[in-house]
Formats: sequence, C-alpha cells, structure tokens
Amino acid sequence: MELSGDIPVSVLWYGRFTPAQKAIVTDFLLSLSTAPGQAPAPSVSQWWSTIDRLYLSKADTAPGKNARLVLAGQVSDEACSLGKHLALSQLPALAMRARPPKPSGGVTLVLTADDVAVEGFCVTRCGLHASNAQTNNAAYAWAGNPARQCPGKCAWPFGAQVVPPNGDVGVDGMVINMASALAGVVTKPFDQGDRAMTACPGVYGKGAYPGYAGELLVDEATGASYNANGAHGRKYLLPALFDPDTSSCATLV
Repeated sequence: MELSGDIPVSVLWYGRFTPAQKAIVTDFLLSLSTAPGQAPAPSVSQWWSTIDRLYLSKADTAPGKNARLVLAGQVSDEACSLGKHLALSQLPALAMRARPPKPSGGVTLVLTADDVAVEGFCVTRCGLHASNAQTNNAAYAWAGNPARQCPGKCAWPFGAQVVPPNGDVGVDGMVINMASALAGVVTKPFDQGDRAMTACPGVYGKGAYPGYAGELLVDEATGASYNANGAHGRKYLLPALFDPDTSSCATLV
C-alpha cells in the first residue's frame, strides 16, 4: 500500500538545531511540492515526481492521485526529554508528539541533533521509516544529524572533496537520508525498510561507482556540489532512485 494525495508532514526537532539548520530542512520539504517551473531544472520536485512515475502511478490503490507532501507543523524538544541516548523503540513515542491531524494518512518526521545517539545510528543506519501500530499505523521517518558522530558515513559524499550545497555537512547529509526515508514512507509506509532507495546507495549522478558520487553540478559562486534546485534558491544533493523497469538507477544529472 502506498500513500497518495496530499500527505501532511509534521516535524519533531529533538535536540538543538539552529534557525539556519531548520530553514535548510523546511525549505527542502517545501521544495518537494513546488510547482513545475518555480525552481530551475533539475529540481527537488522533479526528483519527487520520479517516485510517482516509477512507483505510485503503477499502484492499484489510488490511481491518478499523486503523492504531495505538505508541511503541516513543527514541534521542538530542545531539552531532549527522553535523554540523549535513544532506543529505536522510543521513536514512535517521539513521533506521536508531532503527528499530523490525519495520522493514518500523514507522516511524522523525527530529526535528532548532532549530539543525540540513536540505536544503530552510524553503525547500521543513517535513518529509517516505519509505522506505529498503537496509532492506527501512523507512518513516521527518522534521520539524525551525523556531523559529530559519523560524517564520513551518514553525510557522504560531503567532506574535503565535495562541498555541501548549504554549507552544513551534517544537515545537508541529513537531507539525503531524510529524502531516502520519505521516499520509503510514501511507497511502503507500513513496512520498515527503504523500498525505493536501497538499490542505489551512494549514487547521485551519472557514472557513479563505489567511492565516487557521480557527475554533479557545481555552484560557481560557492564551489558546492548539488543535483537539485529547491525553494528560495536552495540547492540540494538527493539520492538516485531505483527504476524497476530498467533495473538501473534514475539520476537527475
């Protein structure tokens, strides 16, 4: 089963995020539903429409209804009320705090700060998506800021060779993992995993191979690498999507 139509997305900020960091994320979420032509190609909304073309349009459950993510609200827990070491079993409770008005058809995005450790973070995962059986299978996704804990793993390819498009290795990396989790939520909301993503790890442009992200666009002013334009002049780096028809990775550039 896939989600379709207008999907409200609520955000829970767990730990301290600066206003600039929050703006990078919220502008990304707004970019997902930007109308064609409002951002130069290749765009974030073009990346999202690829999910509809490859997966949602072929579903029998909701023909003709595109999935459109709509930012519904934000809640902050800067004091880290559950502590700074979280088990995966605590994520549903955090998601409950910011769940959208229609929990059965919406998504809660739990984002953890760079000093918050989550079970398996940096070791087996950089983010995930799942559903909460106690709340009518309300879907949620989680991603952590890897800046302090594992930038080389969960913020790759950003680092010495690849400059992040918004000047923040941790948050730009978190956007990559958040995008993967959101794609998984929409295409398979009630199962854990990454249905649309796992076949193309580390692929961001044509010619990618292990250790090389592929051919990327470069901002002449900043030297930053990106493959998608977004709202308010933002630029982002987004992962390739697996094309089940061709068994290949669909990239924006």
